[in-house]
Amino acid sequence: MSDPRVSIIMRSYNEAWALQGTLPALTAQDYKNWELIVVDSGSTDGSQELIRAAQPAHFVQITPKEYNPSRVMNQGMRLAQTDFGIFLNADATPQGANWLRPLVTALQNPNTAACFGRQIPRPDCQAVFANDYDRCFGPNRESVHWDHFFSMVSSGLRKDVWAKRGFREDLQYAEDDEYTRWCKAQGHAVTYVSESVVMHSHNYTPEQSYKRSFGDARAIGKAWTGSPGDYNWPKTVALGWLSDLRQDLKFCLREKRLGEFAHAASIRWQQRRGKLAGFRQGWQEAHATAP
Repeated sequence: MSDPRVSIIMRSYNEAWALQGTLPALTAQDYKNWELIVVDSGSTDGSQELIRAAQPAHFVQITPKEYNPSRVMNQGMRLAQTDFGIFLNADATPQGANWLRPLVTALQNPNTAACFGRQIPRPDCQAVFANDYDRCFGPNRESVHWDHFFSMVSSGLRKDVWAKRGFREDLQYAEDDEYTRWCKAQGHAVTYVSESVVMHSHNYTPEQSYKRSFGDARAIGKAWTGSPGDYNWPKTVALGWLSDLRQDLKFCLREKRLGEFAHAASIRWQQRRGKLAGFRQGWQEAHATAP
């Protein structure tokens, strides 16, 4: 039986440094039956030249101000001429020739609406963020016990399920979390595919950490169906921060990176503050009464 054709949908913005590894990694895949769709948000670092050389089936160029993750991903799925959309961030580099096949195999199960692969951090990843990757994707990942976890960085969607309801374009953050929660609510499976591996990580400043946490939580607040009291200062900030510190201390001790613990504490404090503030704003926006 021949491999079904799939669409690889890539988002990029000034990531030529990563594309130099990511694009060759695609051509090296043992799964060959795919088309490439790229949406670039106005790169000026040579990314566009690298993308054109890869001869994508579609190369969409937008300005940075036009970027909305949900809108871009919906556009990629509309352009896809296949039953499966495989998403890969430009700065997520497949590790080995077997990145694509396991994702496609997972999606061939008609009950599976979405799947996501494993991510390992880059060598320069700071301890606080490396710990997050270990908790989310490591061999003993905690995320399996969480209420819900999904990452769009390296992932796949069935187009027949997406066609029923795509990503919410009123969300600037956490759109993948909201979409896959919807998939599960419809009775579909969302599958983790540990055999599919990419290298991907970011080192955020405290200010960037606050902003990202605020944005994610704001989106969650907009879609939250529980009580707004589920997010509160003692639980979300104080106890959450202490729990984060405990996890970071264990990681830093195990990895012999104790010198980075103070930095981790600073990052976690900003994340926790952003989480509560973002959720509250999102909840208020979703439940505002028109005058």
